[in-house]
Amino acid sequence: MILWLAVAALFAGTTQVPAPQALVGANGTRALVGATLIDGTGAAPVSGATVVVRDGRIECAGRDCRVPAGAAVTDVSGRWIVPGLVDAHVHFSQTGWADGRPDSIDVRDRFPYEQVESELALHPEKILRADLCSGVTSVFDNGGYAWTIDMAHRERDDPSAPRVASAGPLLSTIDFWLNLPAERQFLQLKDADAARSGARYLAARGSDAIKVWFIVTPEQTAEASTPAVLAAGEEAKRVGRPLIVHATGLDEAKVALKAGAHLLVHSVWDVPVDDEFLSLAKANGTIYCPTLTVIHGYLRLNQAAVSGKPPVLDDPNGCVDRALVERIEAPGALPAGKAADTVQRLEKVVPGMTSTMAANLKRVADAGIPIAMGTDAGNPLTLHGPSVYAEMEAMQAAGLTPMQVIVASTRGGSLAMGVEAVTGTLEKGKSADLIVVGADPTKDVANLRKVLLVMRAGGLRPQSELRAPSP
Repeated sequence: MILWLAVAALFAGTTQVPAPQALVGANGTRALVGATLIDGTGAAPVSGATVVVRDGRIECAGRDCRVPAGAAVTDVSGRWIVPGLVDAHVHFSQTGWADGRPDSIDVRDRFPYEQVESELALHPEKILRADLCSGVTSVFDNGGYAWTIDMAHRERDDPSAPRVASAGPLLSTIDFWLNLPAERQFLQLKDADAARSGARYLAARGSDAIKVWFIVTPEQTAEASTPAVLAAGEEAKRVGRPLIVHATGLDEAKVALKAGAHLLVHSVWDVPVDDEFLSLAKANGTIYCPTLTVIHGYLRLNQAAVSGKPPVLDDPNGCVDRALVERIEAPGALPAGKAADTVQRLEKVVPGMTSTMAANLKRVADAGIPIAMGTDAGNPLTLHGPSVYAEMEAMQAAGLTPMQVIVASTRGGSLAMGVEAVTGTLEKGKSADLIVVGADPTKDVANLRKVLLVMRAGGLRPQSELRAPSP
């Protein structure tokens, strides 16, 4: 363990991302001129806008901004400026393929889990780069090994990486086995005392939130877990940490809301949400993170195992680590095993789940409950970085307007992370986290795929410089 910590220290802060273009001029300013500005607040776009950045922060954003003498000027006429995207639901302890989730398809005979997790801990820069490359300037790790907490503290002010917040190990209503011999990412909520001690540990460890993985089984019902979940919420409030709850059924989602959930991740997918759910969420100020697309990754993974053909990856800007891509696309990479049974089961339930999730998202949004976009990146074929595109497009397909999706993917995500005073919108005094895209995302959020420039804390990079290098 001491050796591991020593090696990890060597990599601390190393992101292997090209240095941003330096600010020039004695006043340390940069200006982007001529684009249409979408500021993330939901306000109407402003054409012919100027964004002035000084010392990494927005000094002015709008049509009436003056370019300071000596500023570095970038002409982005005919483009669109949008706040950097926020993925409010990721897992740095997972790779985006089966090797990080052997409970999905077990490939440990070729990719030992201990080695996979060590590589993730030592080289988070591969994920950080994929996020920035895709236009994601802030991410919220909703659960994993404790090293993610240290990584979040290290990276949140680094202009060469996205801003990161981390919940650390999850408090789980079941004793899930996916851990390491001397490290746990799942702490069992055996009872209320375990909930309170777990929340205290996480707060002392420096976590940014307390995450409850509220899993219901025939053996562990929602009713049986309720006292522990409520205790976790009480202790989270006492130690000053927001409560995140994974809940996919209406019954457990209501318990989560009664426990004071700040962020509810995953849609309610079993039945339509009701008035009681909406009232509880509004009274709490809860943020709803629908996480619509992750289940499709599990289906596609198992379909690939059955067919023997590699899955098609949705990475339009070439952001995903090339070594991971080669692993995913290797012929015969996945054993068939029980994949055929899994495909049959998922093909029966996914259409209904998808329909319920879409309808619930629309009803939640119509009720005025804030929405945050989150992908659950790290799960099989939900790739860190580019998975935001399919998620945003699914939110639009569910009935949200493009502007609603943009707000959910910028301001909404910053609310989920608790950093709305720092980022999420392009307003005076906030961090200069933004992207420049080549087509109008208020017409179709698919245009957010067309990333041209990425600015993080004032550091400006062409998207082409952020693409993953060859392995």
